Amino acid sequence: MTAPHQQGALHTAPCVTAVVVSYFTGPLLGRSVASLRAQPEIAEIIIVDNGNLPGEVAAAAKDGGGAVRVLSGHGNIGFAAGCNLGAKAATGEYLLFFNPDAVMPEGGLGRLLQDGASLQRPWLMGAKLVGPDGVEQQGSRRRVLTPWRAFVEAARLYRLAPNHPYFQRFNLHTDDCPAALTETPTLSGAVMFLPRGDYEAVGGMDERYFLHLEDVDFCLRFAKAGGRVWFNPHVAVTHYKSSSRANPVKIEARKTAGIIRYFHTHFEDSYPKPFLWLVDGALWAIFGVLFVKRALAKALRMARFAMKAGRRGLARAAALGRRRSQR
Repeated sequence: MTAPHQQGALHTAPCVTAVVVSYFTGPLLGRSVASLRAQPEIAEIIIVDNGNLPGEVAAAAKDGGGAVRVLSGHGNIGFAAGCNLGAKAATGEYLLFFNPDAVMPEGGLGRLLQDGASLQRPWLMGAKLVGPDGVEQQGSRRRVLTPWRAFVEAARLYRLAPNHPYFQRFNLHTDDCPAALTETPTLSGAVMFLPRGDYEAVGGMDERYFLHLEDVDFCLRFAKAGGRVWFNPHVAVTHYKSSSRANPVKIEARKTAGIIRYFHTHFEDSYPKPFLWLVDGALWAIFGVLFVKRALAKALRMARFAMKAGRRGLARAAALGRRRSQR
């Protein structure tokens, strides 16, 4: 990373480009964009339309003032490629990658910018992600994801010895939330804020990840390149989650493929290959179980629907027969 290590100046004029990658997000997209429009530091909002219902993106872009640009016509290129596409079109000094199902609180971006001005570059900052109930969400702040830590998390081995260094969790949302800006190895891609030059210096997101793990990979590459990753507890962004109408089975398949790619990219020199192959097999086995469970649930729903439809048909036929017999 070649970005200069210097403190940033505090900006009061609009200087931030917000990049929102949307794929069949639904009405939450308009709420997300509106929350960004309310931030005085926003210079422009770029909506990367990976695919949405007709009129949804246009409605979000036109509903209110502020500079909103829509990039469309490229199809569903994935989250990482969508972020890179938006970043290439950006003109702001800073980039804010923001999920279309998230809402920025009033003054939130100003606080991120203010705290970023006190840091030496290169830096990357995330916010505290909370649900509609105000409780911090899983994924808001995390350790470095390793194959062993993924196993500890999946098998819940952290319950055996929660304070043992070998059984540390990947997710940190159950720990006490820090009161001040804190270095944290991994942030969520739902909210990522950094100088545009620092994003470009590390090469942006790795487009080999279609969906999921691109944020985990980016944080690790950013740190390896000399950057520092910060969690900002002062800004609580409401994250609604799972607003997209995408097929959940396809999402899980993409996630499984992403985890395997991440492990082989970053840990092939640290772990024996047979162990990584074992992890690969376990991950696909877990996906297989999920696939079968969803398929059985869908078949059961269809069977129940058919039975109800059959009963309704028999009832209508019986009623028709009674009416004819009374004539």
